[in-house]
Amino acid sequence: MERLGVKFDVIAAGIKEKSNKKRPAALVQDLAVQKAFYVAAQYPDAVIIGGDTVVYCKGKILGKPKDKKDALRLLSLENGSWQRVYSGLALICKNKKQFFVGYDVTKCKARKLDQKTLGELAGKHMDKAGAYAMQDKDDMFIEKVEGSYDNVVGMPSELFKEMVKEFL
Repeated sequence: MERLGVKFDVIAAGIKEKSNKKRPAALVQDLAVQKAFYVAAQYPDAVIIGGDTVVYCKGKILGKPKDKKDALRLLSLENGSWQRVYSGLALICKNKKQFFVGYDVTKCKARKLDQKTLGELAGKHMDKAGAYAMQDKDDMFIEKVEGSYDNVVGMPSELFKEMVKEFL
């Protein structure tokens, strides 16, 4: 957002991240909408952006790790494999009755690392879906990206720009 020159405040949505959606694209959009509506109820005149990200690998949706053991489980599953990073965005201005939702997907290839190295990485990125952060110079887990880099390390800026055009 800063790089795009957009002034913003971060307000955590106090929701439990629960959804009955089973497909990653539907799941991230559903959670982004839930978060946006929660915050919009408190700030009905503001333009609210809700977002959510998951990693999809080997038929499994991977969120944030619960603990270091879970982080190691996620990294071991992703190790040496292609995966997809899905990010959902929802824009809403409640009082203007404007609402848009969408998602972006990026393919990433994880480097094949030994168990010792995976153990060293586990627990470093507990706040990240998939338990890795490729923007971190010390995190060498992802070796190749096909698609939007921004979608993996922040928010899908191209999708955001498209949505804002519709919103204005």
